[in-house]
Amino acid sequence: MSFICGLPLLECVYFVGCARWIWKRCLYTAGYESENWGLATSEEFEPVPRMCRLILAVYEEDIRNPIWAPPGGYGINPDWVILKKDYDQNEGRVTPYMIYLDHDHAEIILAVRGLNLAKESDYAVLLDNKLGQAEFHGGYVHNGLLKAAGWVFDAECEVLRKLVAENPTYMLVFSGHSLGAGVVALLTLLAIQNRDNLGIQRNKIRCFALAPTRCMSLNLAVRYADVINSVVLQDDFLPRTTTALEDVFKSLFCLPCLLCLMCIKDTCTLEEKMLRDPRRLYAPGRLYHIVERKPFRTGRFPPVVRTAVPVDGRFEHIVLSCNATADHAIIWIERESQQALDLMQEKDRHMEIPTEQKMERNKSLARDHSDEYRAALQRAIALDIPQAYSPSSYGTFNEVDVGEVSGRSSGQGSSMSNKKQAENWNEFVGRLFDVDDSGHMVFKKTFL
Repeated sequence: MSFICGLPLLECVYFVGCARWIWKRCLYTAGYESENWGLATSEEFEPVPRMCRLILAVYEEDIRNPIWAPPGGYGINPDWVILKKDYDQNEGRVTPYMIYLDHDHAEIILAVRGLNLAKESDYAVLLDNKLGQAEFHGGYVHNGLLKAAGWVFDAECEVLRKLVAENPTYMLVFSGHSLGAGVVALLTLLAIQNRDNLGIQRNKIRCFALAPTRCMSLNLAVRYADVINSVVLQDDFLPRTTTALEDVFKSLFCLPCLLCLMCIKDTCTLEEKMLRDPRRLYAPGRLYHIVERKPFRTGRFPPVVRTAVPVDGRFEHIVLSCNATADHAIIWIERESQQALDLMQEKDRHMEIPTEQKMERNKSLARDHSDEYRAALQRAIALDIPQAYSPSSYGTFNEVDVGEVSGRSSGQGSSMSNKKQAENWNEFVGRLFDVDDSGHMVFKKTFL
């Protein structure tokens, strides 16, 4: 009898708990994620609108006679286009891309466009069923995107090497949007690992991933934050999508419902469990978050750009917003990033900063970014982020089968698994640190 009388009380507690969760999720906005980040400067953010326009130019069949040019045009010289490959030339391995030699900004740029909803080959790349099971340099990456990046690297390595040799002072820049952002992020990793073949140093390589898909594990995302820059507009859903992407696109016509279910799952999962999942993928590199809307306010406001190299709390929760899909569009990213840049430059003009002080500010900014990068690496080590495979009930990806690229059998004992994890962690620490004469651990010069 007492048990039956207690049921209404349990129902009330359950109802109150659900109502509280729904209320918190409805109040959660994208601005909360980056409210403690620092503000970006005009110097570091200047390439972003240009990269957006270059990616948009890839959509044009004839760059000399553009059809979809934004206001002011693409700002590129058609004579400086080295090559442009469409689906026919790419054999369906990757979305169309272009190599552009920008003499005005001393850059060699490879720009990759985003997903084409009408092309099955793009879905084949994105919906690879080995999502997160490909190992790369001590971490995990998106298997389909890695294969696409490898195809581009093999196809264009000679072209890039020739351009680098002819223009030794130029930066090598990779840029992409959405699916293309994931491709160029992994292409950057391949370029860094093969920089001797390209004849270029690490500090001459940059990547701008616009609205990227989650494509690499946390240790890789932080380790390459000095090279890769991810740009996210307000509520964009894709950099926050932690579930397997095939589930998203299989339920494309019920995307709001799926996003809500994913939101519930991510919110109810402890952050410690997320960080302990070695196969969980993240948005790569340093993050630039464009915030243009405020809670309980309608319309768009002057955009503010915040930047950081976060480790925990790295775009972990989907925002329940009617703009979650609209903010993914490259057109909106180009428009809002250009407006944000104009506001930064106008503020600089009003302050009338002398040239010498601007140069000093750039040096100070480089030092701050370097300090933030090292702090993020130390934070990742302090969180004891694993690299060896360990089954996780969080279940972001399929289990490893025998013979998978990870090379670990599901039948291994717990003692062997723990021993392997310890060996991998010691190897990871050895790649980051050296021991000086006094016996203290210091960062290797290659990471400074």
